[in-house]
Amino acid sequence: MTAVILDGIVLGLQFGLLGVGMTLVYGLGGVLNLAHGSMAVVGAIVVANAMAAGAPVLVAVGAGLLAVGALGLVLDSTLMRAVYRLHGESRVLLSLLLTLGVAFIIDGLLVWRYPIGSLGIHISGDPIEILGVRMRIGSLVASAISVVTGAALVAFFRLTTAGRAVRSVIQDEVGARLCGINPAAVRSLIFGLSGMLAALVAITKSMTAPITTTAGIDFTILALIVTVVGGLGSVAGAFLAGILLGIVNTVSSFYIGTYITSIMLLAAAALTILLRPSGLLGRRA
Repeated sequence: MTAVILDGIVLGLQFGLLGVGMTLVYGLGGVLNLAHGSMAVVGAIVVANAMAAGAPVLVAVGAGLLAVGALGLVLDSTLMRAVYRLHGESRVLLSLLLTLGVAFIIDGLLVWRYPIGSLGIHISGDPIEILGVRMRIGSLVASAISVVTGAALVAFFRLTTAGRAVRSVIQDEVGARLCGINPAAVRSLIFGLSGMLAALVAITKSMTAPITTTAGIDFTILALIVTVVGGLGSVAGAFLAGILLGIVNTVSSFYIGTYITSIMLLAAAALTILLRPSGLLGRRA
């Protein structure tokens, strides 16, 4: 049982990081990005191609992160401009339609251009024993990257001027504008950062299992579930929900079977909506 829970925590940290990118975009602009998972796969394929071309792993990872960050900035400066002109439910609905279309285009291009493309990063080394369980080096490295990234995000939002500007826009966009903060620039920053976080999740996930060109929809569904359970707009809630859902995922897979795992995750999201519509750490309306 200990091994199952530890595997769940490893997976949950990646879930949390995946949800953070989506919840930040929603908290800032009221936009649900259904291309989030597809952007993650773009990063994975860029890394795989760079490594195939002979680039060192770190250089390839950097190229993948920058490519997806640039893709996020392009989307924000083009399609999202029409979305930001709307308000309320109209903004959410248009963002769903446009980003879903982007996801279809990205997935179609990836499957057409790289039908058997995948990313798998092998981390060599002997397993390390933790709480009596021998953990693979790849799992530990992926977890360490997720934890460090999460700590860096907390420090960014609490200690930097840009991070405080992001928090101000999330809490009160009108008030932030009166204080001299440009909400459009903040949204662009976060859209790019969200794409990089998605790509980082795909890269860390590839240390334990290959990432294929068809994984985008799975990433998007997981991000949505984590975001709903954690609370829209809550970074801490996304990490908490990610860890809890990661444990649910591994326990369900181990004792019931992988075929029922998605149903269990969706049931957890539905139960959260019924008992606490704002999510675990979301702000009550």
